[in-house]
Amino acid sequence: MILEVADIRIQPGRQAEFEAAIVRGVTEVIAQAKGFRGWKVNRGVESPERFLLHIFWDTLEDHTVTFREGPLFPQWRAIVGPFFASPPQVEHFELVAKSA
Repeated sequence: MILEVADIRIQPGRQAEFEAAIVRGVTEVIAQAKGFRGWKVNRGVESPERFLLHIFWDTLEDHTVTFREGPLFPQWRAIVGPFFASPPQVEHFELVAKSA
């Protein structure tokens, strides 16, 4: 399983709107994607315009090829993109260890 971590900075004062949009975007669009396994999003306490979106994928290619190069990605960006203050920083991780 692959963890995608997107570090998202949004425009000041738009947190409530963005929170609704990101939930809608994930549940209505990304959740349809091949290899999608789950997600969570956190808002920064010290930096309330910063969000960390974690999405779990079966494989790296499910995110980078199938989703990013497919028809769902433009739908996702249309929902959340208008809130971005800068392009999100995205990285992928593999599980090394976890608590019981």
